[in-house]
Amino acid sequence: MRRPNFGLAVIHHPVYDKNRREIVASITNLDIHDLSRLTKTYGGSFVAMVTPIRAQQEMIQRIIDHWRTGFGSRYNPTRFEALEVVRVASTLEELVKEEGLREKVVLVATSARRGESPKQITWRDAHKMVWEGEVFPLFLLGTGWGISERLLRGCHYRLPPIEGVDSYNHLSVRCAAAIIVDRVVAGRER
Repeated sequence: MRRPNFGLAVIHHPVYDKNRREIVASITNLDIHDLSRLTKTYGGSFVAMVTPIRAQQEMIQRIIDHWRTGFGSRYNPTRFEALEVVRVASTLEELVKEEGLREKVVLVATSARRGESPKQITWRDAHKMVWEGEVFPLFLLGTGWGISERLLRGCHYRLPPIEGVDSYNHLSVRCAAAIIVDRVVAGRER
């Protein structure tokens, strides 16, 4: 059986705060758990938490260790199975290098904001990339108030914003990731 070919990178820096200043957003326990389960369920290679803050990187490792060797390994053994796909990196460049993706990676940004660089790709074309296997699409998910323009400019493509039925448009990274992954892997368009 063919498998999908993709990864997720949860960007905690550089992202914006509500005043459009570049910040480092905090890692949340729920993001680690839920996004690893999403990635594992849809056959992704990994989900990476990208943060330059060493204390946050160490916190992620403690959470994983708890479910691998601590009380959590006995309480819920399937949790670690999902957490095996979690990676930690200080920067996006470090992640690409550590995963050996330099030659094949295609950076696909996500954003709720319209009209930003880079070139917009359709959901259908992203779906093809995931299943054709010629490249490795790495979907970048912004925390805080979204990925900074500085990082967006370095991406190959950008997915269309997810639109609801109202003008309010500020999904959590977990909700947005679930919608994005379902659309690009399963090919279900809105």
